Amino acid sequence: MQINFNRLKKDIDELGRIGRDPKGGITRPSFSKADLEARAWLKEKIQEAGLSCRVDGAGNIFGRLGEGQGKTIMVGSHIDTVINGGMFDGSVGVLSGLECLRRIQEEGYRLRKPLELASFTDEEGNLVGDFLGSRAFVGELDKELLEKGLTAFGRPLKEILAGTEFTIEGILEAHKSRPEIEAYLELHIEQGPVLETEDVPIGIVDLITGKHYRWCSYIGNASHSGTTPLELRQDAFLGLADFALKSTQYVATKHYGSMVTIGKVNVMPGAFSVVPGQADFSFEFRSGSKETMSVLESELFSLAEDIASTRGLAFVSRIIDKTEPVKIPPRLINLLQEECRKLGHPFMPVTSGAGHDAQILASKADAAMIFIPSPDGISHSPQETIRWEDLEKGANLLLQALLQLAS
Repeated sequence: MQINFNRLKKDIDELGRIGRDPKGGITRPSFSKADLEARAWLKEKIQEAGLSCRVDGAGNIFGRLGEGQGKTIMVGSHIDTVINGGMFDGSVGVLSGLECLRRIQEEGYRLRKPLELASFTDEEGNLVGDFLGSRAFVGELDKELLEKGLTAFGRPLKEILAGTEFTIEGILEAHKSRPEIEAYLELHIEQGPVLETEDVPIGIVDLITGKHYRWCSYIGNASHSGTTPLELRQDAFLGLADFALKSTQYVATKHYGSMVTIGKVNVMPGAFSVVPGQADFSFEFRSGSKETMSVLESELFSLAEDIASTRGLAFVSRIIDKTEPVKIPPRLINLLQEECRKLGHPFMPVTSGAGHDAQILASKADAAMIFIPSPDGISHSPQETIRWEDLEKGANLLLQALLQLAS
């Protein structure tokens, strides 16, 4: 059995027209007008395929095939996007999963275990924290964050939900409708250059790295740049600059392979002739080792405090998101490798430096991921693309793996 690739490609093209923005990308954050349109489109496709469709309290969309004995085999990803993103991140996983279930339904296969497609809400973290939908699904949400946290748009979550059928209470209770899951598979674009560089069409993920993400501030005193001597300044920006350099040097020399990034900076008052009195910045670090994550948390924030003390500043921070590294179970890695060999597709092991819904599902079930190449390593961009022949290989591998798991 193989997927109907022309149909899958048509689905991806159709979904890719929803949320097109003036800059040529796709802007489809969860619960936006474009996202609500995409959700309606997906539910219609699920029903047309003869699958039973349901939506939980967090807005996660499911399409179920069969009511066999045993735990559910789940496949999925997400259809929300970053602002001005691409049309393949997340979508190829959801729509490949849909195509797999359609083909199994069309062929009349009788499976021993039920199959379920999942499209999870807000994987991209435009609302509050990352992975709102999959965290709601497994029951690992912070009620206070939902009630008091601001979204990426500066508005409370409750205000955004007001235009939908969903509520904070419903999100917190979404896990109560979760079936027992035996395994979860997710096909995704790599979002990096490794597979293309190695000229390999399939990556079998063996590890998903953990991430610690904070919003931080150095606080000093704003003063006149012409009259305040250098040695008397409490320059918040210099504290940030010092920390940016030293934290990068520390990770590069002591924990090579881990990552540290300052991605956004706001300097205040942000004016000519004024020594910065406050520097707010995003700060994240990632590692594939739980132990290293713990060491980095201790050492990096100790370094931040030392710099503040030396420069006469205050350092404050708050956690935005934190996820643990996940090792993929050998049984699923072996299954995917064996099915690749049967199909004759070259493959290689890869580590995912980006987080995914599979990382969250791994707390409740065995989870695995299939990567296909991202040309030029580009993702989260209008220039994001794929080679269609790679997707066909990846989707057929997904189909065979689902058949093995559910048979």
